[in-house]
Amino acid sequence: MDILKYNPIESLLESNNEPIIYFTNRDLKNKKVSKINEIWNMPEVQKILYKQQKDGSWKYTGKKAEMYPTYHYPLVETFKKFRNLVEKYELNKSIDSCKKAAEYIFSCQTPSGDFRGLIGNQYATYYTGYFISLLIKAGYKEDKRIIKGLEWLLNMRQNEGGWTIPILTHYFDKETGYKLTSKKAKPVEPDRTQPFSHNWTNMVLMGFAEHPDYRYRPEIKKAAELMKSRFFQEDFYNSYKSRYYWVRFDFWWPNLLTALESLYKIGFRCNDEDISLGLRWFVTHQQKDGMWNIENNPNNKIKQNKKSQEKRLWLSLNICRLLKKFYKKNYEGGC
Repeated sequence: MDILKYNPIESLLESNNEPIIYFTNRDLKNKKVSKINEIWNMPEVQKILYKQQKDGSWKYTGKKAEMYPTYHYPLVETFKKFRNLVEKYELNKSIDSCKKAAEYIFSCQTPSGDFRGLIGNQYATYYTGYFISLLIKAGYKEDKRIIKGLEWLLNMRQNEGGWTIPILTHYFDKETGYKLTSKKAKPVEPDRTQPFSHNWTNMVLMGFAEHPDYRYRPEIKKAAELMKSRFFQEDFYNSYKSRYYWVRFDFWWPNLLTALESLYKIGFRCNDEDISLGLRWFVTHQQKDGMWNIENNPNNKIKQNKKSQEKRLWLSLNICRLLKKFYKKNYEGGC
């Protein structure tokens, strides 16, 4: 509260959203709360679990197009649901449903260590990093399959030390690109001389940041340095290129918040110039109701409804959690 102009806690506690209120009291006000099982039994969580399939996946209900592999749509849907269960509601493998979902995701891991199926048979470095992050949070940090995935990612770096999506390092016409990503095709190896992408490095680092051993490796610190040097700049590749993506907090894509969360875990503090720059953006863009906006591109508008309001609550809670970590008093490298 010493650095913020408006009090976010009031809006969070007055939201009538029970999980938001629970985590606000626990994480921001340091209040003693009931066991996390109370959250797991709430309707928001049970509604997700109710639709889980016997194999641990969730069924995709949208309009389907032809896609390879056949498990593409269930994997995408399972990723969406698993992400919410683990990141929002903190479920872990002690819950059978969570364990089944994790095992389904592991079933989509190749012998090499990457998670395949999001972009056909092509390497998905960015999703592999995010999957690993979620699985570690769910209690799998000691699992050999996690180590295999992290080692695979280390071997997929660009020459500069960061990551991109390998297929993007080559030019393909539209028809060839479609065949490579929607039909069974041999994975395209990266052209490692091409620049790294700060967006996809951001997602990869999420996995390394969660692992207590890998997060401090020199290769990871170097990649983190590269990523933070690109704050508020355009990416090199056309995919997700605009600088505004740094401050677009919708969906699960990488942004300034995910970057700073990983950087904190890797060991960076706000006496770092880039970190301080990122944190100042959150301080200066707080709204009068104490919260933050999901979309910050003046040319784009978010439809105001119950769903977008809930997203804004979760975003604001997570920003407050981040600021508390960086600005808490009496720690080395404090602000």
